[in-house]
Amino acid sequence: MNKITCICLGVRNMQRALKFYRDGLGYETDCKEDNPPVCFFNTPGTKFELYPLDALARDISENDPPKRSGFAGITLAYNVKNKEDVDSVIKLVKKAGGTIVKEPQVAFWGGYHAYFADPDGYCWEVAWVPSFKFDEDGLLKF
Repeated sequence: MNKITCICLGVRNMQRALKFYRDGLGYETDCKEDNPPVCFFNTPGTKFELYPLDALARDISENDPPKRSGFAGITLAYNVKNKEDVDSVIKLVKKAGGTIVKEPQVAFWGGYHAYFADPDGYCWEVAWVPSFKFDEDGLLKF
């Protein structure tokens, strides 16, 4: 049985999130609208989705929707093939309006990385790991 994985981010403002991910970072999508009810992005392997935060919370529990505040103990990973790509992604994030949480630097584990927050405060690590290999489709291989 095939397993399909999708990461869904609950966003406070769909227009702002689309401007950041689609228009700023260049994530590929079929969404042409600026305020769709949901938007999926074509990313290698795992699919990436934006969904209104209040609707996502109600979907989890209609009677007692979870409240979001602060760091939730989860980050998203943006793995790159080359060390220089970390700097390139961070430049793109700055231009798109993201917040740089940690500037690009050598990591204690031997790679090179940085962290940014998207307009809804979700933290992403952009990382180059010397031992990571990618297949012909750009998917990370373990």
